[in-house]
Amino acid sequence: MISETGEQLGVMPVAKALELARERDYDLVEVAPTSTPPVCRLLDWGKFKYEQTKKEHEARKKQKAVFLREVRLRPKIGKHDIEFKIRIIKKLIDEGDKVKVRVLFRGREITHPELGRELLESVAKELEGIATVEAVPAMDVRSMNMILAPTKEPKSTEKVTDA
Repeated sequence: MISETGEQLGVMPVAKALELARERDYDLVEVAPTSTPPVCRLLDWGKFKYEQTKKEHEARKKQKAVFLREVRLRPKIGKHDIEFKIRIIKKLIDEGDKVKVRVLFRGREITHPELGRELLESVAKELEGIATVEAVPAMDVRSMNMILAPTKEPKSTEKVTDA
């Protein structure tokens, strides 16, 4: 048996432990039922649950949801259009999202999948410093996909001082 302050009260029968809990206006909670003898603790159950939900809420607040965004390209895309799409991908990755880059093939373009693979590889090479390839270029039914994820750059702990 453990008291509300954390001190050991020793081994006692359940009836005596319940009586002690009522006297001190606490709840008797079984902490380790599998140990011999089982370990019980005096605590305010309502307050405990409230603090536990507050901790969970704070932990959820600090999490960031990572979304999978998609950018579509075509095999016959122009140079300026590729640069524009790369700027969009950089913006999405800077926000912390993963990006699915998809090359869509129409009609007879599907006979030249190497064009799509070259395009995806050039996009990956352009974004080499800020993104890593999570899923290599792979053919789908009429498209080729690649997934880019933000790189985890270590935050520097050095302080810059003016000398």
